[in-house]
Amino acid sequence: MDQSQELRRVGLKVTHPRVRILTILQGGHPRHLTAEDIYRHLVEHNEDIGLATVYRVLTQFEAAGIVNKHHFESGQAVFELNRGRHHDHMIDLDSGKVIEFVDEEIERLQRAIAQRHGYDLEEHSLVLYVRARRAARVTPETTVARTIARSVSAKK
Repeated sequence: MDQSQELRRVGLKVTHPRVRILTILQGGHPRHLTAEDIYRHLVEHNEDIGLATVYRVLTQFEAAGIVNKHHFESGQAVFELNRGRHHDHMIDLDSGKVIEFVDEEIERLQRAIAQRHGYDLEEHSLVLYVRARRAARVTPETTVARTIARSVSAKK
C-alpha cells in the first residue's frame, strides 16, 4: 500500500509533510527514529518541513495507529512503524543498539501473571537493558587492562 492510500485508510488527509515523514519511517534503517532524526533527514534532502510539523505529524500518526512511540533509556521518544506484529525490545547499553525480539514463553508468562492477579492482559511493553557478556565485550580499555595484567603476571 502506498503512502497516500495508507493515510486515507486511517482517515488522515494526504499532505506533503505526512507523505514525506511516512516515507522516511518506511525506509526502515534504523527502525527506531526520534523526531529530530526525521527532521535531520528532511533537512538533508532540502525539504522545507519544520520540527514542530514533524512532532505534530508523529502525534497524528500515533493516534491513528500508524506508528508506535517508545521511551527507551535516553528519555527521548523514538517512533517505529506499527507493522501489526507485537514485539519486545532489548537496548544495548554500550552501543545504544535496539534489538527486537518475540518470545512466546515470555508472552505466556505475562498473561499468566496478569490472570493470577485477576486481570486480563490488554497490552504491554517490555524493554530489557542489556550489555554484552564480559567475555564478548572487547573495548580499548579492556584490551589495555588485559595486556597490563599479562605483563605483570609474566614478571612474577
